[in-house]
Amino acid sequence: MFSGLLTRSDAEALLAEERDLWGFSPDDVNLVLSPLHHSAPLRFAMGTLLAGGRIVVPGRFDPERVTDGIRTERPTTMFCVPTHLQRLFAHWDEFGTPDLSSFRLVAHAGAPCPVAVKHRLIETFPAGSTWEFYGSTEGQFTACRSEEWLTHPGSVGRARPGRSITVDDEGRLWCVVPAHARFTYLGDPQKTAQAWRETPAGPAFTVGDVGRIDADGYVHLDGRRDDLVISGGVNVYPLEVENALREVPGVEDVGVFAMPDPAWGQRVCAAVVGTATEADLREHAVAVLAPAKRPKTYVHVAELPLTATGKVRRDQLPALLA
Repeated sequence: MFSGLLTRSDAEALLAEERDLWGFSPDDVNLVLSPLHHSAPLRFAMGTLLAGGRIVVPGRFDPERVTDGIRTERPTTMFCVPTHLQRLFAHWDEFGTPDLSSFRLVAHAGAPCPVAVKHRLIETFPAGSTWEFYGSTEGQFTACRSEEWLTHPGSVGRARPGRSITVDDEGRLWCVVPAHARFTYLGDPQKTAQAWRETPAGPAFTVGDVGRIDADGYVHLDGRRDDLVISGGVNVYPLEVENALREVPGVEDVGVFAMPDPAWGQRVCAAVVGTATEADLREHAVAVLAPAKRPKTYVHVAELPLTATGKVRRDQLPALLA
């Protein structure tokens, strides 16, 4: 059941934006890795089809099936999340990397990308083909070529064309968008009112993400306000801690969350996938994180609970300590 629909003119305008940014053409073959009921893969697929190209849908994500599709269909574009890349690289380490020369665009989003995975992405796919972007179902904020990321590590890019981004006193990111990209939450005027505010540049919306903008206009994310952990009176954003722990060799993925603590109110905990030892994790945390931000509890797990789009299910992380 649909929760809302775009008018034809707004949908056409939004897809025209995607075409202009990503250059969809009749020659494109889009490899679909994520369910098409999610906004990013849908935009890539629809943009390709409306440009006269074609799409390849291998089915439920499987590295072997995707690799076969790359070999036989010679795709030119692909949207993915970091989990897709990690699983593909692991498969290619074991069975060999296919010819990737057909790709002109590989874009990732949806979750933070570990630095090692980002570097391998850049090294593996054709030069100039890899991008990251930041957005949500509600709207798109930024886009970033990998070459820009190399000079602004950790950034998710600058505002996309037709948009401007600011940060309020609490660190929330607000994005001014064209009229055709404005939205309301169906049947929830209170949520709509909280998401929008007037600015000198026009109406701006937020999805609650917190970050900063550097001197060159590049956006750096700290996390979501809703994910905030308050430990000993100190605000701790899980994304900051996760990014730090991902620097430890042997960490494949990590999810940071809070557990009740009688002394601290909340204690910072980390669920870790990979071979890094707790001693290595603690040593690195001491080197790069303030004391209140260092996880007090670590748990090693085979995998993190993820959504269909590759985001960590933070609401399910505390159960890993049960």
